[in-house]
Amino acid sequence: MSMLRIKQGTKQSHLFSAADEAEQRAEQVRLLRPLLNAQHARNDRTKKLTNMLPDPDQYAPDNDDEAGDELYEHHRIVADGGQALLRLDKFLLNRLANASRTKIQDAIRAEAVQVNGHLTKSSYRVRPADVITITLPEPPRVGKVVPEEMPLDIRYEDAELLLVNKPAGLVVHPAFGNWSGTLVNGLAWHLENLPTGRNGEIRPGLVHRIDKDTSGLLVVGKTEWAMTHLSQQFFHHTIERAYLALAWGSFAEDSGTVRAHVGRSLRDRKVQAVYPDGAQGKPAVTHYRVLRRYGPVTLLECRLETGRTHQIRAHMQHLGHPLFGDATYGGDRIRAGQATGAYKAFADGVLALMPRQALHARSLGFTHPTTGERLYFEVELPADFEALLARWEAWAA
Repeated sequence: MSMLRIKQGTKQSHLFSAADEAEQRAEQVRLLRPLLNAQHARNDRTKKLTNMLPDPDQYAPDNDDEAGDELYEHHRIVADGGQALLRLDKFLLNRLANASRTKIQDAIRAEAVQVNGHLTKSSYRVRPADVITITLPEPPRVGKVVPEEMPLDIRYEDAELLLVNKPAGLVVHPAFGNWSGTLVNGLAWHLENLPTGRNGEIRPGLVHRIDKDTSGLLVVGKTEWAMTHLSQQFFHHTIERAYLALAWGSFAEDSGTVRAHVGRSLRDRKVQAVYPDGAQGKPAVTHYRVLRRYGPVTLLECRLETGRTHQIRAHMQHLGHPLFGDATYGGDRIRAGQATGAYKAFADGVLALMPRQALHARSLGFTHPTTGERLYFEVELPADFEALLARWEAWAA
């Protein structure tokens, strides 16, 4: 339970993704459109140019809550019919952007590469019509991030990885409206003197993330090998992730599983919707178990098989049990019980006590990239969540 203070510095690194480039395009469109609009009445040609400009919202960036929670790439490559025999690592080096030969070889050693459905070695010679699949950590982002001083609640650290307990309210990575003061800014300084920084590039090794207003554990890879190995575990759903969630309403069963696709809402791009028929979105599986019933609200343990954006929040809303305090999914008002009298005053008071979704990433279990040991970490609830449960416990007594 160590508290590590990050020293202040000025070194910069490349850490922005294609989504961040989209932000810049969106901003350029927003700036240009008013200039052209001002000349509409004078110039029909300008009007035509204005109409040709894309809607800025189509380039609007994903904020910290809107991109996928698992940060890896999965590629499928089919060698063409005229492919000459070539080592697998060299073949992939020619086909994959932002991938060094070392990174590719690490992926092969981590069993993150298959040829025709089978594991193989770097020396394998690719043949015509071979089907190669590979899982890699999210590539370095383009742009610059300034390492910043901030306290990081690091719960475990070794040469390969670290686990950090993220407080609610802290954005994980820089994005539109949050260029500084993010977890990545703090990690960038902490990692700047480590060997993972090649050619001056700092790569805080995020392989997953949690929402800004969700608290709890994140695992960070400190080497290419660790990032690749952890990404592979996320892809194959062998990472154990458990969350504590307080949801509105009483559940009929003591446990259950939600299997329903989750994807961006067709009505509101900032919200994730559930598509039970699978027509939209990506497959998502959430297992839940009742831990404590307080009457109008229920404390749950949620375990994830997949890591879709807002997965637990969207699945619980789909069941008719939005998370307590979750303004995005309708949980920031009384959703169970009669909203009158003493109960209304109490419920409004506890909503004010914790004005965010009641969701905490409590535990992580995974296989260590180098030792092969199965590790499990658990972190306590933050003070606001503890206070919230204490108030409901007193109410239910």
